[in-house]
Amino acid sequence: MSNWDDLRIFLAVARGESLSAAGRDLRMDPATVGRRIGRLEESMGAPLFAKSPQGYGLTEAGARLIEHAEAAEQALSLANEAVRGRSDGLSGQIRIGAPDGCANFLLPQVLAEISDENPDLDLQIVALPRVMNLSRREVDMAVTVSPPTAGRLLVQKVTDYHLHLAASTDYLAQNPAITTRADLKGHRIIGYIPDMIFDKELDYLSDLGMTRVPLASNSVSVQFHWVRTGAGLGIVHDFAMPAAPDLRYVLRDKVHLTRSFYLVRHADDQRLERMNRFAAALSAGMRRELARLEGLT
Repeated sequence: MSNWDDLRIFLAVARGESLSAAGRDLRMDPATVGRRIGRLEESMGAPLFAKSPQGYGLTEAGARLIEHAEAAEQALSLANEAVRGRSDGLSGQIRIGAPDGCANFLLPQVLAEISDENPDLDLQIVALPRVMNLSRREVDMAVTVSPPTAGRLLVQKVTDYHLHLAASTDYLAQNPAITTRADLKGHRIIGYIPDMIFDKELDYLSDLGMTRVPLASNSVSVQFHWVRTGAGLGIVHDFAMPAAPDLRYVLRDKVHLTRSFYLVRHADDQRLERMNRFAAALSAGMRRELARLEGLT
C-alpha cells in the first residue's frame, strides 16, 4: 500500500517525464527519485513507467494509477484548505504560464500588486512561447490567446487587447514615408518565425497579407527590442507601447488587430477557495492594468 509521499514522487515523474525533472521539482537527488519509484513499483507489483529516449512514459498500470494519485493530491489540498479556513491573505506557491508578451509587459505589474496584498504568497511566471501543459502540472494556471477545446479545464475569457504596427522615431526619420499599406513593401518587417507560431491567433502578419519576415523570432521580447532599436516595423501590443516612449504607431487607422486573453485552470481547482480567489484577483488585475496601459497610448 503506497502513502502520499510515494504518490507525490510518482506524480512528479509522470509530469516531468524524467527523474531529473522530477528531482528538480521535488528538490531531491534523481537517483533517490529512481529508487523511490522502484520501491513503489515493487509494492504495486507492476511497472509504472517505460523508459525510452524521450523519457519516462506511463505504462498501462501507471496510467491507471495517475487518476487516483491526482485525486489524492486534490483531496489533500481540500483538506489543508478546510483546516486552515479562509484567511484575509493568500499563501503558498502559485505558478502562472503565459505567452511572453503578456508575461513581460502585463503580468509583472499585476502580480507585484497581488504580492503586495498577500506577502505570504509566492508567485512564479513561466514565460514560454508555447502552449503550457496543465495536465502535467507545468503550471497551476495559464493565460492563453485562444480557448483550449480539450481536457478537463476551466476556461474564462479575461479581456480583449489590441495591437498595431509600430516603429521607432529614428527608423521613421531615416526611411521612406508610410502613408498607405502599399508603402509597407519598401520596409523591413519584424515578426514571428512562421513555422514556430504556436497559436493561430499570433499569426499577425498573415492577417495583413505579409508573407516575408526578414527579421523573425519566436519571442515577442526579441521582436519588441528590434522594433525599439530601429531595425524595422513590427506588430506591437498596445499595452507594451508605454515601455518604449520612442515608438510610434504606423498606419494606426489602417492596421489594427484585436485579440483576447483567456485564463485556463484545472477543472478540479474550482473546488479550492484559494485558487478561486487568486484567479479572480488575477483577472481583475489584468483588466485594470491593460486598461491603464492602453489608455497611455
